[in-house]
Amino acid sequence: MKAVVLGSGGWGTALSLVLRDNGHDVTLWSHNPAKAVVMQQSRENPLLPGVTVPEEITITSDLACLAGVDLVVCAAPSFAVRQTGRKAAPYLGPQTILVSVSKGIERDTNLRMSEILLAEVGNVCKVVALSGPSHAEEVAIRQPTGCVAACQDRDAARFVQDAFMNRYFRIYTSYDVVGVELSGAMKNVVALSCGVCDGMGFQDNTKALLMTRAMAELTRLGEQLGGTRRTFGGLAGMGDLIVTCTSMHSRNRRAGILIGQGKTPQQAMEEVGAVVEGYYAAESLHQLSQREGVEMPICRCAYEVLYCGRDVHEVVEELMGRAKKDELTEMTWL
Repeated sequence: MKAVVLGSGGWGTALSLVLRDNGHDVTLWSHNPAKAVVMQQSRENPLLPGVTVPEEITITSDLACLAGVDLVVCAAPSFAVRQTGRKAAPYLGPQTILVSVSKGIERDTNLRMSEILLAEVGNVCKVVALSGPSHAEEVAIRQPTGCVAACQDRDAARFVQDAFMNRYFRIYTSYDVVGVELSGAMKNVVALSCGVCDGMGFQDNTKALLMTRAMAELTRLGEQLGGTRRTFGGLAGMGDLIVTCTSMHSRNRRAGILIGQGKTPQQAMEEVGAVVEGYYAAESLHQLSQREGVEMPICRCAYEVLYCGRDVHEVVEELMGRAKKDELTEMTWL
């Protein structure tokens, strides 16, 4: 099968390795011609040090590589998904399966990544969302990993399952695209918030509290938007939340640590030196919660710290001092 991965970041490169391991004819596309040339020569991605990109994977910046392809993976950062989908659209046909692996919610439109791609390609092909607890650094060295391929068209989801699944990369299918994509966006905000807790000197109790209550917020919003409750306790939900909130692989957590230590969000992102998706998702999720009338105090406070300059110590006091609650009536995701 011919496959093209759009986006030569760490995740796009790792997925190109998975597809090549499965015997597919793989091309890795970069929007930056200079980066494509460097990777062609070095056969390495600086974001995945020590991992060799085999010669069998073609690296290019020419979108003509999309002609006649069976599987296209969109691995662009969330803010570049619309532009990437627009560029790819002329090359796609009904036979193409388009896989969205970006995690986020578009600013102002509040659209999920698969919705953006469907809008840009004009419903010409099926779009499947692939998400789960999957650090690129670990997939690239073939550590056992599990993800979810979500599409209301079960045949399309199974096609993606067959394309990616192997001895170290296990894929489950789901029809709940809403739940899977919302989970992928919100876990970045929570990971950033957990990093803030780390930077402030808080330990395991605090992070467990934050992660669990954030899951309740995610479920309230997800069900309001048509998601399925079971998704939020699965790989795309709780699984991805755990891995992103607890690992130093997470750029969101690393940025949060710096903010908790007193740096501004802009300083933190500059020091991390790569896209911090949680920063963008915080604003979009806040907009969604306001639009839908869903109470999400953790997400609201994250937004206020990142965009309104609120002090993190003040936010902790506010969250811990909220009105008394009953857990069984509040814990909607169980």
